[in-house]
Amino acid sequence: MRVVIFGGTGMVGQGVLRECLLDPDVREVVSVSRRPLKQQHPRLREVIVPDLTKLDPSEPAFANLDACFYCLGVSSVGMSEADYTRITYDLTMSIAQVLVSASPGLTFVFVSGASTDSTERGRVMWARVKGRAENALQRVGFRAAYAFRPGLIIPMHGIRSATEWYNTVYMIVRPLVPIIRRLAPDRVTTTEQVGRAMLAVARNGYSKPILEVPDINSL
Repeated sequence: MRVVIFGGTGMVGQGVLRECLLDPDVREVVSVSRRPLKQQHPRLREVIVPDLTKLDPSEPAFANLDACFYCLGVSSVGMSEADYTRITYDLTMSIAQVLVSASPGLTFVFVSGASTDSTERGRVMWARVKGRAENALQRVGFRAAYAFRPGLIIPMHGIRSATEWYNTVYMIVRPLVPIIRRLAPDRVTTTEQVGRAMLAVARNGYSKPILEVPDINSL
């Protein structure tokens, strides 16, 4: 497979990138980001784009892709709905349109979130916007599109979040993680499990377009 990752510098993206580079079936990983990654690999190709709203559809790296793992995202804390929509919906759809024109046969995997609102009419702002993005991606025209809805994601293998407050919170709750996993196994996953599940979906598809934590962990 040839895959492209958006958001490879973030916590989820780092986990997905790691699993892709470990998988012998992945012959090339294209990482698209605003700043370089802190690693090199023979099968890793970086495309640095200062403004992701201005992707070049003729970029050779976007042709003949089998899958896109879309791990870009921001916290909605302190953001207006308009600003959050620009990043979570508008940017996602802009990138999706570029990719579908270059590689219409690819599988698009979108990192969403637990409790996302598919009706787009709920009272929780971020959940409405994520739901709108999930729904719109189904209509773009890809071979397939899936939304991953992870809950608590445990970073593994030295991975850290680009959001410093998440790292702080995780350090505080880390001693409680084994208890949380026993009491609520359907709420917890890891960066490793998310990455492997994305690869599984890209290879074989899945029975439904929205994957909750139990689906991710089972894959």
